[in-house]
Amino acid sequence: MAALDGKHALVTGGSRGIGAASAKALLAQGASLTITGRDSAALDNAAKALGGHVRTLVLDVCDEAAVQRAFAQLGTIDILVNNAGQAVSAPFLKTSAAQWRDMLDVNLGGTFHCTQAALPGMLAAGWGRIINIASTAGLTGYRYVSAYTAAKHGVIGLTRALALELATKGVTVNAVCPGFTETDIVRGAVANIMQKTGRSEQEARAELAANNPQQRLVQPEEVANTVAWLCMPESAAMNGQAIAVAGGEVM
Repeated sequence: MAALDGKHALVTGGSRGIGAASAKALLAQGASLTITGRDSAALDNAAKALGGHVRTLVLDVCDEAAVQRAFAQLGTIDILVNNAGQAVSAPFLKTSAAQWRDMLDVNLGGTFHCTQAALPGMLAAGWGRIINIASTAGLTGYRYVSAYTAAKHGVIGLTRALALELATKGVTVNAVCPGFTETDIVRGAVANIMQKTGRSEQEARAELAANNPQQRLVQPEEVANTVAWLCMPESAAMNGQAIAVAGGEVM
């Protein structure tokens, strides 16, 4: 038997990047899988690529009522990977109140809503894994993404508080903090650098990779391997941790 046979895993933002890679890693360990996102076509394509039995669910994690309704129809969720996220770059004084709210709503509010919806089933079962995809931005400060950085700090704070609250309940809560990773968010950052500085794509990518002592972008599969490991029964002592997957950027 695979390590996660009989476990139901739900991955938000599961159609691409770290979410899709995490879904693949969990499926390989025997979990049944639900992936969510806002784009129905992208979800269908991801499900076909993953193979196996994968349920798709169009969902806006910012909508509390929609999350509660959707999760209620899915039965017990044993593993929740809060991956849905978004980043907007702007100097602090040019960051609008709307951008601030959007970053908090998607990155922190979505994590809150999905965790509240999934947790009762985990508590009833006496077993659960909650993995919050944060960022090294949640462990340190990044220029020009103050709203995103604040939201990811909030995700790590929520992780630590909830881990203590649930420590004796059989449910662990951890955060995975990727550095700059080969995802749509980083491709957007590369395009932004190119537009604002006139640098080439290679130069823009090198600027982001320079944050990593290994001088490269992290691959989604490397983050996904950490997610899958935290879900294993043997990882029960891992709780309240914020694990950087960043080549030594944060120590």
